Amino acid sequence: MYKLFLAKRFVEDVIMFPFILIGKMIALFKPLGREYETFFFFPFYHVGGAEKVHANIARATGNKNCIIFFTRKSQNNLFWNEFAQSGCVMKDISRYTDNKWIHFVNIIFRGIISHYINSQRQKPVVFNGQCNFGYKISPWIDKSIPQIELIHSLCSFSYIRIPFLPFITKTIMISTIRIQEHLDLYKRYSIPLKLGGKILFIMNAIDLPATKPVKNVGSEELIVLYVGRSTAEKRVQLIAQIAKAVKGKEKNISFWFMGEVKEAIPSELHSYCKFLGNQSDPKVINDVYKQSHILILVSDTEGFPMVVMEAMSHGLAIVSTAVGEVPLHVKNGTNGFLIQNYVDASAVVEDAMKAILILDNDRKLLQSIADKNIGYAFEHFGMNRFKKEYQQLFSEMRSSIVS
Repeated sequence: MYKLFLAKRFVEDVIMFPFILIGKMIALFKPLGREYETFFFFPFYHVGGAEKVHANIARATGNKNCIIFFTRKSQNNLFWNEFAQSGCVMKDISRYTDNKWIHFVNIIFRGIISHYINSQRQKPVVFNGQCNFGYKISPWIDKSIPQIELIHSLCSFSYIRIPFLPFITKTIMISTIRIQEHLDLYKRYSIPLKLGGKILFIMNAIDLPATKPVKNVGSEELIVLYVGRSTAEKRVQLIAQIAKAVKGKEKNISFWFMGEVKEAIPSELHSYCKFLGNQSDPKVINDVYKQSHILILVSDTEGFPMVVMEAMSHGLAIVSTAVGEVPLHVKNGTNGFLIQNYVDASAVVEDAMKAILILDNDRKLLQSIADKNIGYAFEHFGMNRFKKEYQQLFSEMRSSIVS
């Protein structure tokens, strides 16, 4: 199977070569203009968990001598400033690379940008944050230039990347469970297991306040919070159903949604929800977390979501499906509740409702969870460890160029 992937890519490369050549010729007449030590490729700068991680990586390793290419049309620009804080030069090329009607331009741009990378006097590092364009240019990049990829979960990119594995120097994964899933995938597709040796585990991190916050859980209205997008695996419509079920038993509980999810929830359930929309102001986001008591997630697949880290650092209890790496950090009844039967939607609604009502009725338990989660977050999720691990990786990649 793996050899078929490679053969298909080889045939495609032959067909695309004239367009790649045109791109390289354009780059000769229109050079990049300066030297860069790192080329980052990210799809989007809109609000999202993956985008937050990408921005954190850029801030940890980037500077004015690095450049970021955004290759897909973003839904909003709420994280543009997050990336800008890295000091990197930023280029949105999505008008050329994310238009199916002029796909040949995308191919030409592969030639342009791969030439820019190859023509740097000091060989750079290339970083691909789960970006399709980043994979497509990898065969055209000089083999002596290290290429790093980041994979967030077992997803479509797990298959897209297969033909390009020979060009990847190092693979970063954010979940030990996802690493094993990919190694199992390698076996199924007869991918040489030595390529699995390129995988490196670096857990995500968040910015923590200088001092630990204090969460006082009283008898006030209980606020259940969802943070994120409305993509299919998040199943936000189930959260609205949970809100309706909970409201039928206890009126003093509210469900807040931070993110653009309203359109994904049936209109007849809107009255049970408070929609906050997308938020990018850190103060607003912190205020929402401060007012909230429970974070709810009902995804059918996850790695380890950033929102869980953020919620725990603010003292929220976690009510989540037992997916991905969540069970490694959330212990049932200790710092939240895990929904084991996450395949059955009706079971998810019933179990989540029960967990929320337990926490509402037992405020001592809720307070204990708040204190535990704040301590756990400060012990495990700080940004210093994250920065150190990424900076060390980039340093090793640069050293490999010299040697």
